[in-house]
Amino acid sequence: MAMLMNASSKYKNIISKSVLISPGPPAVYQLKPEETKFGTLTRMTVGEKNLNKTNKTIVLVGESGAGKSTLINALFNYSMGVKWKDKVWFEIVKKENRSQSESQTSDVIVYEIFGFEAKNVPSLPYSLTIIDTPGYGDTRGLEHDDIISHRLLDLFRSEDGVHEVHAVGLVIKASDNRLSDRLTYVFDSVMSLFGNDLEKSIVALVTHSHGINPRNVLQALEAAKIKCAKNEKNQPVHFLFNNLQDEDRSQHKDHLKDSAQISEGGMKEFTAFLKKTAPQKLKITVEVLNDRIRLTACIQNLRERIELTELKQTEIQQTQSALRKHEDEMKKNEEFTVEVDEVYKEKEAIGGGMWLFWYGGATCCTVCEENCHYPGCTLTWKPEDCEVMEDGRCTSCTRKCPASKHVKEKWRYVTKTRKVRKTLEEMKLKYETNKTESEKKLSLLENVENELKQLTAERSELLDESYQHVTSLEQIALKADSVSTIVHLDFLIEKMKEEGDTEKVQKLEEMRSRVDEGTRAALHYLSVKQQELEDKLKL
Repeated sequence: MAMLMNASSKYKNIISKSVLISPGPPAVYQLKPEETKFGTLTRMTVGEKNLNKTNKTIVLVGESGAGKSTLINALFNYSMGVKWKDKVWFEIVKKENRSQSESQTSDVIVYEIFGFEAKNVPSLPYSLTIIDTPGYGDTRGLEHDDIISHRLLDLFRSEDGVHEVHAVGLVIKASDNRLSDRLTYVFDSVMSLFGNDLEKSIVALVTHSHGINPRNVLQALEAAKIKCAKNEKNQPVHFLFNNLQDEDRSQHKDHLKDSAQISEGGMKEFTAFLKKTAPQKLKITVEVLNDRIRLTACIQNLRERIELTELKQTEIQQTQSALRKHEDEMKKNEEFTVEVDEVYKEKEAIGGGMWLFWYGGATCCTVCEENCHYPGCTLTWKPEDCEVMEDGRCTSCTRKCPASKHVKEKWRYVTKTRKVRKTLEEMKLKYETNKTESEKKLSLLENVENELKQLTAERSELLDESYQHVTSLEQIALKADSVSTIVHLDFLIEKMKEEGDTEKVQKLEEMRSRVDEGTRAALHYLSVKQQELEDKLKL
């Protein structure tokens, strides 16, 4: 009791701002940090920032249930100087009643820990900023994983966000002793987020550890070809932690004390690593995140425009055929009609879950009548804030229209066809509208052929844009041949072959040939999950 009283006195200031959630031992307190919203993100702050003090920033990424929340709580307690003998434990992360298969956080949250610099831990002369990301591969679906990259991009490019990091912690359970398809997918997804200049900032944070050498975990990282910092043994730099600090100590006290010592040792080593690590700017990582999002949007737009082009080509070819076949007859009969499959655009409502109510919808160009970002446009209310916009203009639609010509609504454009009969006069009118004087002098057949050439040129342009995104990622991404890139390669190769561009086809096929067993396993996991999602939607 006297010991608990001493601890209460030692931490009375922080206890006064907390809620007791378990009397213990240890007495567990839930902190009430200051919560602020900026953009789509949340910041949780304890203490006040001192601009004269050094701050270290950590990004935590990993599989759902790996122990990121417990690790953040451990970092906070270590910063405060909490010892086993104090019989207290503080939690800055709120616990949620979810199964272990689901992430303990539903969004990217920035935790700031100020005011303890070297106060209780002399070897910790800096404050901490910890970025907690949602867990990968949980039961909420793969679309949830895609949102993570959007959220991080929002954080890294925001004026009030984070612009440099000292460490990226890949949080892995010590029990992850084999490289399953799911874990490979998680590793691949994590590596795809960052620029190639962050390799030496990536470290393994091994949780649920018993303190022994995590040989199997390190072998799994090596097998997955994770690019990360290496130690003097050429192994991935790693630190060991246990996750039992808040467990009831009325039983198994000695075991729990040993577990606490494992975490304390891991904290000493990790914070020493942070102390000597220089900050790494996130400029290239922002470019990678942007390129990945724009590549996906560009490919989706390309698919839709190819479908539109092919349908229009059919309509034009029907018109060409009729014009050639009945040329003499049409000269005598102005009322002559031709039946064609006319292509048109229609607005279609977008369905979805509750998340769609807040951020969903499609960013569409009202001039080109195209879906510039759909699906995946989930973070912005206004089209000018969409990821496909750059310098006030769209990078996706045909005419690269200003953001002001776009809308973000609960509908998208769909391409349809309908049987119509057109007179010669109607066809002439269609092809002469908005034409120059020289174009108006062309025959109807020549105008039709010109439109076909224009459609083909537009398709080639968008194919080239997609190719440029892929080659850009190859230059700057930590993992260029990740699943998020590879899923598009077969489609691009097929379309480039149709274009007859052998040089680009060869380049893309070289990229595909470099796909290793790990990426293939991640692709298999992705395809299985997508099939499960499709089957679920059919029910």
